[in-house]
Order: sequence, then structure tokens, then C-alpha cells
Amino acid sequence: MASLVQPSAEQQRLAERARRYVDEVLLPHEVAAERAGGQLPADVVAHIRAEALAARLGGGRHAVEHGGQGWSAVEYVIVHEQLGRCTNGLWWLIPDAYNVLRTGTPEQIERYLVPSLRGTATLSYAVTEEHAGSDPSGIATTARRDGDSWLIDGEKWFVTSGDVADAHVVVANADGHGPTLFIVDAGAPGVTTVDDPPFTHSFPHGHPTIRFTNVRVGPDAVLGGLGAADALQQAWFVEERLGIAVHCVGAMGRLLEEAVAWATTREQGGARIIDHQGVSFPLADSAADAAAARLLVYEVAALADAGADPKVVHAKASLAKLFASEAAYRCADRVVQAFGGRGYVRTFAAERFLRELRVDRIWEGTSEIQRLIVARALQRRGVRTVIA
Repeated sequence: MASLVQPSAEQQRLAERARRYVDEVLLPHEVAAERAGGQLPADVVAHIRAEALAARLGGGRHAVEHGGQGWSAVEYVIVHEQLGRCTNGLWWLIPDAYNVLRTGTPEQIERYLVPSLRGTATLSYAVTEEHAGSDPSGIATTARRDGDSWLIDGEKWFVTSGDVADAHVVVANADGHGPTLFIVDAGAPGVTTVDDPPFTHSFPHGHPTIRFTNVRVGPDAVLGGLGAADALQQAWFVEERLGIAVHCVGAMGRLLEEAVAWATTREQGGARIIDHQGVSFPLADSAADAAAARLLVYEVAALADAGADPKVVHAKASLAKLFASEAAYRCADRVVQAFGGRGYVRTFAAERFLRELRVDRIWEGTSEIQRLIVARALQRRGVRTVIA
């Protein structure tokens, strides 16, 4: 926890750099993105990516030699706390890549990871299916041998960035090996988009349904080894859940800043509305939630950096996502109420956060799944291990 209580000078500079990028590069485009359903002109997207690279904010956890920043877990949450202050998912445009690509062969790293970190390629991660969400044992997508090749067959739902991806990381049950990750080029024969549904939030990319029909890939498409998907995805889930949790922390910070600024200047009945307990008490409750969530998130990051038991880090990341996502949605609801009618207008950040934060209780494992993980950890690891 030392990194949170007493950040180093370098960490302070990193936080300031990230905050300046968010304030100067991302926030000015929030309303335009909202009015356009999440989409921004190509030149604006290029500018956002270029400025992110110039600010050394791209590919945070990836190795420097591949174009990343080599951040620790604490440095990762320092930056993503600032990114969480932005609505419409504009932070998604910052060049980055899924952590499973670190396990790629030199050829896969050069072909997929390096261009992703340069901002010249986009990959999706195709996991969820109609009948398989948080329970990966229900995955029905298969990969069967055909000579030296594999034939992949299945349908994936909610494939974020699937509409713009150059390639998809696909989870499939490989003959004789079990769950395996395959990199499938988006233009390969047999890859089709069967639905591109609209969602509650606005986002730079879609989350389409993609069908893989006897898609032939070579042995060089296997990512991280045959049968390695479960282990690789657990590490992916830990990072993703920690990222969601810290984005929620950042969102709560901005919500409270805007609500307090409004409530201390808006007058009703001859007094500032913050002087009414109906307004001030909910904001105080949200401040307590935000402070607790922030401490929890940074604790998980510090444990990961210290090399703690991965199973303990996994449980605590679930605890952080559970608490932060539930707290952030409560905060957004309270702040919308404090703004009154203005809070229900989409050009106000409070309204956008109310829609956007809802999904944080669902994706990368619902709140119910997080509760199951935490409950099992209480039994297997002990209460003190989980809460201390």
C-alpha cells in the first residue's frame, strides 16, 4: 500500500501526465461522441491515438521492447484511474492489446502485438457464447484437426471491437487438448458477422455476434499452447477486473467533483442545495464508497506487484470489481438526482455514467459471479486472507 499512501515522484508525474491527457485530449470529444452514438471522425481518432503515444500511455502493461510501457500493476491503476474519468469509452482508442498476446510466439508478437501497440492494428477477444458466459465450461466452439490445420466452428457473442478487428482471439475446445486460444484473421473464409446489436452505452467500437464456420487455421494460429486457455484467461480476467474496478473509481471521482461544484453554487429555497441533507448525505455516502473502492483497488495492485499468491490476487480482484462497480452505479444514480432534470440530459456526464457504469456489473464476470469467487475464497483461503 505504500505506493498509494506515499506515491513516488515518478508515479505522481505519471498520474499528472495521464490526467492532463484525459482533460486535454479525451474530454473535449465526449459530447460529440455521444451525439454520434460513440463514433468519432477518423482524423479525431488518429489524433487521440497519436497523443496517447506521445504521452507514453499506450500498451501500459506490455514490454517496452514490443512498444509498451512496462508498467507495474500499481502504475497501471494510476493511469486507468484517470482514464475512468472519461465517458463514452474514449480511452478504448488508446493503443493497447490483450495481455494474452504476451504469450505469443515471436512471429505472433511481431504480426499482432507490435502493430496493436503502435495503433495500426486492432484485435478482439471472442469468448462469450449464447449459452456460455461467465462459465467457460459451457463453450461449444470447437477446433478439430484436419491434417496439419485446425477447423474452427462456433458462434461468439458480444465480441468487443469485432466490427473493426483485424483478427480475433478465439476460445475453442481443441480436439484432445481442451480450451485453447486461436488467432483468427478477420478476413479468413468462414468468418461472418451475423448480428451487430445496439447497446445501452455509446462506445467507439461495436460488440457484434461473429460466426466461425469451418474456418481453417494453421498450427501457427495457436496462442500460448494447446489447452492453455483456462490458465491464460484467469490472468486476463484478473487484469480486466482490476481495470474495470479502477475505472469505476475514476468515474466516482469525476461524478463527485461535478456534483459538489454544482451543489455548492445551485440555490433552491434560499440556500445552496448542498446545505440540504437530502443532497449532501448521498454525496457523503458516495465519497465513502469512492475512498474505500480506491484503497481496495490499489491494495490488489500492490499485492500483484509483490508477487502474492495468484489465487489470492484473483479473489481480491473479484472483490474489488464487485465493490467498485456496485458503488459506482449507486454514485451515478445519486449524482443524477442531485442534478435534477439536468442529470437526465445526455450532454451531462452524470447521465452518461449512469448508462455506462451499468455494464461494469456484468462484463468480465457479473457481480453474482464475483460473489461466488469471493465466497469460495473465504472458505478455501480463510476470512483473514480475503479481507486483510
